[in-house]
Formats: sequence, C-alpha cells, structure tokens
Amino acid sequence: MTEMATRFKPGKIHDVVVRPLTKFLDDRGWLAELFRYDELEGQMLPVMSYLSMTKPGIARGPHEHLAQTDFFCFLGPSNFKIYLWDARSDSPTFGVSQSFYAGLDSPRMVIVPPGVVHAYKNVGIENGLVFNAPDALYAGEGKQAPVDEIRHEEAEGSPFSLD
Repeated sequence: MTEMATRFKPGKIHDVVVRPLTKFLDDRGWLAELFRYDELEGQMLPVMSYLSMTKPGIARGPHEHLAQTDFFCFLGPSNFKIYLWDARSDSPTFGVSQSFYAGLDSPRMVIVPPGVVHAYKNVGIENGLVFNAPDALYAGEGKQAPVDEIRHEEAEGSPFSLD
C-alpha cells in the first residue's frame, strides 16, 4: 500500500486520462467507440471487461489497486460524480484530488492508474451503467489469485470522503 497523504488539494492528477466519448447518432439510435488501442499509444491494454449498474444516490469506492489500471466509460443513462485521489508517494501530483461529472450529459472515458484512489457516485435519478475494461483479470487466471483491491469505504479516519 502506498503512503497516504492526510490532506488532498484539488487539481489534475498525473497519468489519469479523461477524454470525451462521442455518440454517433442516426435514425436507429447511437454508437460510441469505447476503446481504440491506436489512440492510447500503448498506455493501456484491457484483458477483460464488465458492465455494472449503480442505483441513484449510491457510490462505489473509494478503493485503489496496486497493479491494475481501470478503463472506465460513463455514457448514461444517468450521471456520475467521479472522485480521484493521488496516493502515489512517487507521483508529481501526490496529495492531489480531482473530481468531475461524467455520464449522460457528459460522456467520458477515464483511465485510472494503480495507486490512484477512485470512487464514483450516481448523482442522477435513474439507474446508471458503467463499463470497465481493466488491464488485469479479476482474481487472476481462473480466479485463483488474491484480488488487487484496497478498499477505503469503511476505513476509520479515511482521507477519502465523498460529498
């Protein structure tokens, strides 16, 4: 586990990538490209993917990974507030927190590297879908390895709080 900053200051976190997602509309509906390896210049190569549904008012996280990078896509049908904290003591932005909105009103792709504590909360009024394509298998091959996740939700005195 990385050394924790006890106070975080707002800013942009080094190595976190946030990009808008474009919805291409036609008479049938819409299409959005979520992942293109030629646009990431080798930064990230997913090895699995999953879709989760989060109910209105519910948060997931805060947690972090020691080795895994997450590749989130927030497209709707709800909106989320994204929370990030740089807990990497060797990072130029150690001690920085970043938050923004993503989802139906602002579709975004977010890459979260290891050591960046992250959480998201459904701030809309409907169930929200989140796509993730991490670069590590959950619990390793055959689900036989320890899960790479440090959870901070219940930690007493945690510096990672959601509003």
